[in-house]
Amino acid sequence: MASNGKFDKSKLPSRHVSVGPQSAPHRAFYYAMGMTEAEIAQPFVGVATTWNEAAPCNIALMRQAQSVKKGVKSAGGTPREFTTITVTDGIAMGHQGMKASLVSREVIADSVELTMRGHCYDGLVGLAGCDKSLPGMMMVMVRLNVPSVFLYGGSILPGRFRKKDVTIVDVFEAVGQHSTGKMNDADLKEIESVACPSAGACGGQFTANTMACVSEAIGLALPGSAGAPAPYESRDAYATLAGEAVMRLIETQLRPRDIVTRKSLENAAVVVAASGGSTNAGLHLPAIAHEAGIVFTLDDVCEIFRRTPYIADLKPGGKYVARDLYEVGGVPILLKALLDGGYLHGDCITVTGKTLAENLADVVVPEDQDVIYPTSRPLSKTGGVVGLKGNLAPDGAIVKIAGMKRLDFTGPARIFDREEDCLRAVLRREYKEGDVLVIRNEGPRGGPGMREMLSTTAALYGQGVGESVALITDGRFSGGTRGFCIGHVGPEAAIGGPIGLLKEGDTIRIDANAGTLDVEISEEEMEARRKAWKPRDHEFQSGAIWRYAQTVGPAQNGAVTHPGAAKESHVYGDI
Repeated sequence: MASNGKFDKSKLPSRHVSVGPQSAPHRAFYYAMGMTEAEIAQPFVGVATTWNEAAPCNIALMRQAQSVKKGVKSAGGTPREFTTITVTDGIAMGHQGMKASLVSREVIADSVELTMRGHCYDGLVGLAGCDKSLPGMMMVMVRLNVPSVFLYGGSILPGRFRKKDVTIVDVFEAVGQHSTGKMNDADLKEIESVACPSAGACGGQFTANTMACVSEAIGLALPGSAGAPAPYESRDAYATLAGEAVMRLIETQLRPRDIVTRKSLENAAVVVAASGGSTNAGLHLPAIAHEAGIVFTLDDVCEIFRRTPYIADLKPGGKYVARDLYEVGGVPILLKALLDGGYLHGDCITVTGKTLAENLADVVVPEDQDVIYPTSRPLSKTGGVVGLKGNLAPDGAIVKIAGMKRLDFTGPARIFDREEDCLRAVLRREYKEGDVLVIRNEGPRGGPGMREMLSTTAALYGQGVGESVALITDGRFSGGTRGFCIGHVGPEAAIGGPIGLLKEGDTIRIDANAGTLDVEISEEEMEARRKAWKPRDHEFQSGAIWRYAQTVGPAQNGAVTHPGAAKESHVYGDI
């Protein structure tokens, strides 16, 4: 049982649980599950999904996993399916549950790692459907460094409301309209009933679809696999192909760290900026890089954002949804436009065994569409997401400017020490146009958990003040956030960052053109406030969120919770 044709089990992790007399007890367990001697002799492939019944994002993943397993079997492997958690942001949003969201990214990566390690699987196909599950699954692939293929579960189909396509963000914004009397109870009920008509992740260029584009750009996903909406049968075909592909990778031993390099990370950042993607990519790309031992911080991401043209007219800044991108050719069309414009490293290897340029060689950007623009005629010359720095954010901050007309803002600070207080004030209209709302103590450590603020930002936009009121936070924003909303302000308040030293009425100056975020007080005054500052206790003094707060690092470096590949003494894939 040492080998099976082209696969030599004596060189694979699964030899520890399937080969030789000492593995007799392990094989007994496999026989108990109906496995044959031939199946035990084959490579074992973990098929990991974030399937659950929490939200539509994940509901189709079990179906797709069965197709992956068919692909693995047809190519001479033995698939072993398992699941891990997700926390779905659309349901966790606007209350204390959101503190669990970013923490779940680490739990997803950790739990998949432990399952793979404990059972000595030789390869991994990871299926993910919601915001944190995509980066979590990609992070663990790089961490384990066994042959791996990532597969997105697919986007939701758009809803229809008053003859227009709508997404879940329109429902969040409808709450703001309802608070001002612009929308009545019946209209709110109607839009909530039609906005989400199928399985799949939120349909705009929010975090899930942003990271799905990243999966193709970075090379961990098959070309075109990120595009098809969740209900489409073509998604099952991609799942089968993913199962076949991981077996080729096991044969050739092409691994995630061969694929995820500095250049492929730069490609991923380009795609985020060009598509007007989620600011959360500024958190997730450094975290993926960390698993490979590559230093790729928010500064590096934002540097690329600034020099990348914005060419994809996708919601929330634009007018199209993920299905529209799929119908004109999917992510390969976006990648080809960027490659033709000279913005991508075409020589990066991918899970196909070919380079990015080779994968795109036969792709033609259709001219009879206005979803993706050529880089020579972009929607704007600067990426849809930009970084900011200044005396209020020495470690940086990030803002999505896609679709915005105004890129500078100056106003007095309104201070809130948690999101609920700010949301309440917004819904009661207890602010003035020109104010800069500050939500602090919501960073990775201070929250803990670095909550998203979509309920608050969408309420502002629904009230019609999305660009006449600014909001800054050491927390995060949803990929669906639009308007003058600045997140990831670092250092965070919990560790004495300047955002924690602000006082009511301080003048805050934002300039997205210049990339600056400052408060108009002297360094002497800032130092005096720093000396008087005292840390603030949070209410999570036990459990998983407490544990997270003990180890999490700054947002600038991805809010990671362990030393990463730079400190490792062994790699799982080499055991």
